[in-house]
Amino acid sequence: MSVALAAPPIERYRLSSGVFHEMIEKGILGEDERVELIEGELITMSPIGSEHMGVVNQLTETLIRQLERRALVGVQGPIHLDDHSEPQPDLILLAPQDDFYKRSLPRPADILLVIEVADSSLAYDRTVKMPLYANAGIPEAWIVNLTDRWIEVYRDPSPAGYTTLLKILPGKSVAPQAFADVVVSVNELLEQ
Repeated sequence: MSVALAAPPIERYRLSSGVFHEMIEKGILGEDERVELIEGELITMSPIGSEHMGVVNQLTETLIRQLERRALVGVQGPIHLDDHSEPQPDLILLAPQDDFYKRSLPRPADILLVIEVADSSLAYDRTVKMPLYANAGIPEAWIVNLTDRWIEVYRDPSPAGYTTLLKILPGKSVAPQAFADVVVSVNELLEQ
């Protein structure tokens, strides 16, 4: 009779943001590679289709026009949540900063709203990114859901996730909590 030996636990090496940036600086990862650092792991980002790109462009223009320089609108750039996570949301509203964040990536205290535009990444955005943003204390996050044709609004962050979820359906509009006068219409954004 043979005795089965238990395999030793496998330890994963978690990349820090410092190592991640060093890999980019040394050319191990190209600046144009579509990867993001999530909880110490490199995650390949979903390809961007034409509708996804068009919604990002339209939402960018809508927000910039209505905000009138009260916030910066960042498009598909990295944010530094902690030493092991630097996701790249589709859009972010940032508190204005004189240097436009040239010296450091935006951190949770700088972020007013994170927006993900999702079709093939919908489950990932809901189960990985929303809890990550909530745990970092980002006050509000949206998923522009291209599959179901609505906007999911996540508010009231806690370490366990967002405690409020609103579904903004066709025919309705939504405004970021930080800017009640900045209105986004589901119909205009997601019209077919």
